Amino acid sequence: MSEHHDPNRRPAASAARTPAEAGVPASATTPWFSRRVVAWAFWDWGSAAFNAVVTTFVFTIYLTSPAFGPENTVEPQLAWALAFAGLAVALFAPISGQRGDLTGHRKRWLAVNTALVVALMLAMYFVEPAPEFLPLGIALVAVGSVCFEFASVNYNAMLAQVSTPATVGKVSGFGWGMGYVGGIALLVLLYLGLIQPAVGLFGVSSEHGLDVRVAMLIAGLWFGVFAIPVLLAVPKNPAGAGPRAARHRVGILGSYARLGRDVAHLWRTQRNTVRFLIASAVYRDGLASAFTFGGVLASTVFGFSPGEVIVFAVVSNIVAGASTIAVGALDDRLGARLIILASLAGLIVSGLVMFVFHDAGKPAFWFAGLAISLFVGPAQSASRSFLTRLIPDGHEGELFGLYATTGRAVSFLAPAAFATAVTVGGAPHYGIIGIVLVVAIGFGLMFLVRSPAVE
Repeated sequence: MSEHHDPNRRPAASAARTPAEAGVPASATTPWFSRRVVAWAFWDWGSAAFNAVVTTFVFTIYLTSPAFGPENTVEPQLAWALAFAGLAVALFAPISGQRGDLTGHRKRWLAVNTALVVALMLAMYFVEPAPEFLPLGIALVAVGSVCFEFASVNYNAMLAQVSTPATVGKVSGFGWGMGYVGGIALLVLLYLGLIQPAVGLFGVSSEHGLDVRVAMLIAGLWFGVFAIPVLLAVPKNPAGAGPRAARHRVGILGSYARLGRDVAHLWRTQRNTVRFLIASAVYRDGLASAFTFGGVLASTVFGFSPGEVIVFAVVSNIVAGASTIAVGALDDRLGARLIILASLAGLIVSGLVMFVFHDAGKPAFWFAGLAISLFVGPAQSASRSFLTRLIPDGHEGELFGLYATTGRAVSFLAPAAFATAVTVGGAPHYGIIGIVLVVAIGFGLMFLVRSPAVE
């Protein structure tokens, strides 16, 4: 039985919401593809400016170039900075989604944290190619990662406002796919306009790293502009949603106490949901790091030039976007658990192939890297839709916030595993093993999770 046919799954009903928001099957109301869904997905499109340009294919490649320090010294510094950023997320993110639910300020905090990310991206213009600028560059990436995850908490929680149980797979897949397509469009613009030509737009050249620094300005503006539609089209979430939610304001310590009570209640009444939160927290961190360090590995291990990294990024985003949108439809028919397990297995195999054949050069990275791209998006998208089918009536925002924050709460695992593997192995390609190990642990934990239809 496919997951969306779970007879025990209660629709997310609310008299104050439209049929599409209330969880009525899409076939009974309006098509899943709507103005609100497109506006919501545009944030994913714009967020590619941070995911693809800053943390994967441009700025982190720039920071790990010889201009900033010797090989095998800069990469671990960047990895440890991201690990500490993950610890900051672990300390503060779990209550941010909860407070957004209870106060009804989810959209406000999405706007604030998105604005902070944009400002930090614009500040990357001031990172010149010299060792003394490395701390600034690493700090901007790390702090930007924290703010980006806080924004993602609120953005992911909005999925319940723009989809139904019958369409959540398609909507989630469309959002992830839009992110990949947005990455393609921006990377092509930056590559053809700034990085590939000897003299690019506005007379910019590679002297003093100006091509990359100006690219950060464009990427920051890109994110800012495409973040606007969701703030206009998706309504404010109601304050105090959920029958167990206390509706009065509490301090930070009170928020942690409430979080503890909510998690304890979940463990007593919905243990399968807790298992999924734990499993997905682990493997999603591995998925994120596969892209975070993918460009670094292409450059330092497989000999890709900055321009070749961009070309690979474009092709890999095409593959990832197409697979994510296509699998979104299969998600609604076959069930998200099967999609997740198959995708994780494919990622583990692809990562091991990349490690074993790291001496084979660029062809090996093209083959294994595109295989990884084929599986990453569907796993991420199916994870969001899987939890949607577990959520009981009245707990949409609370559970989506907890899902998003638990995923980020362990976001130090894969960067720490990458840095440790590089340090122990003595070469950058050993970082692949660190990431594969984290994904494999998540894969094992996911076997303990049942589909909603058999819960």
